[in-house]
Amino acid sequence: MKRNQRWIIPILILLALSIYINLPNHPGIHLGNFHKEIKTQLGLDLVGGVQALLEADLPDDFDISQENMQTARGIIEDRVNGLGVSEAIVQIAGDRRILVELPGEHDPEQALSTIKETALLEFVDFGDVSAQDAAILYNTKIKTDYQTSMDDEDPSTSSPDGPVFHTVITGASIKQVGVTTDAIGNPRVVFELTPEGSVIFSDFTTNNIGSMLAIVLDKEVISTPRIEEPITGGQGSISGNFTIESANNLAIQLRYGSLPIPLKVVQTQTIGPTLGEDSLNKSLLAGVIGLVVVMAFMALYYRLPGLIANLALLMYALLTFAVYRWIPVTLTLPGIAGFVLSFGVAVDANVLIFERMKEELRRGRSINQAISIGWERAWPSIRDSNLSTLITCAILFWFGSTFGASIVKGFSLTLAIGVLVSLFTAVTVTRTFLHLILDNIKAADRPELFGV
Repeated sequence: MKRNQRWIIPILILLALSIYINLPNHPGIHLGNFHKEIKTQLGLDLVGGVQALLEADLPDDFDISQENMQTARGIIEDRVNGLGVSEAIVQIAGDRRILVELPGEHDPEQALSTIKETALLEFVDFGDVSAQDAAILYNTKIKTDYQTSMDDEDPSTSSPDGPVFHTVITGASIKQVGVTTDAIGNPRVVFELTPEGSVIFSDFTTNNIGSMLAIVLDKEVISTPRIEEPITGGQGSISGNFTIESANNLAIQLRYGSLPIPLKVVQTQTIGPTLGEDSLNKSLLAGVIGLVVVMAFMALYYRLPGLIANLALLMYALLTFAVYRWIPVTLTLPGIAGFVLSFGVAVDANVLIFERMKEELRRGRSINQAISIGWERAWPSIRDSNLSTLITCAILFWFGSTFGASIVKGFSLTLAIGVLVSLFTAVTVTRTFLHLILDNIKAADRPELFGV
């Protein structure tokens, strides 16, 4: 009895925390340097947006390493965050594809254009090219001496024939980047170089005053400034025909690196929020109906223990949803289905325990003995069934991550969290409540309370 009473205060604390986290329009938690935003994150199918499948824009027989795919995925994820798209999903789908989901995105063409750009920035020595010749080269494709390993293995990707210009440094030497305006209000991209890049840039500008140093993005000249004086501070700017929007897009591309492989969009799908809202309402209604039916069954069949289990089930729902909001888990329709399904998993352990309890009560055991023996004998079945469910969830999660099946991934994640929380509520919360309320009741005097 005393052992079970120790759990009462922790359980009440967890209940209070879960209620607090589940408050609508939560202001978040701000404690010193710790800041945590708390909200329900809805997926693409519920709030609308864009789903795109990107594929390596290389020949089918070109060998793409998993390291390059992982690097590309990470860069795209950073770029998506830079665009301000929340709850985005970026995952590898197969050997050469990346799945991108942008919930709430209203300008898919701009977002996808920024995401898939390789953004190879080069500072190119134009030497003594005249202003007239520089104007001809402006916004045209040129050939530089910068070669990636991809170019070495696949000559078909090289630039057209023509003069070859020397690359001084590339975007890899950029440490920080931002957007500002010049004296007359024209947008420009400002940058700070790494220590190594600063030395190279300083030496070159010191020895080549009067030369043209072109700024080239993906082999296309976007600016042709002339070196007027040595640039030794490791800082500079990129000027051109920029709008604020295009300058921000360039800054995002440079800030989050160059993709190791070129990508193309092979499939896009735009989902409207109206369908998602309707589906969400129906899913929530189905969840409420399912919860009410399960609770009614428990109360009618198991009587007083069933009512106690219902209290634990309500706490389970609050705890699980609080975990979703805290992590946070992006809720999609399949994810909500996993949450609803986990209600049944949550009472499964209680059913096993209560059936064993009823058997012990029929044998004349006391309530305290029936609860302890019932739990001990039901535990192996509870453990094995939940473990098998978790293994299945792990396999589904791996499948969804590997092959870009986000629907399967969301379902497995919410179901796995539900199983783990249900183990706690069924094994600890229900057991504690049972001892707290039933230890002083004689089952022989009131058998109808136990369905015996």
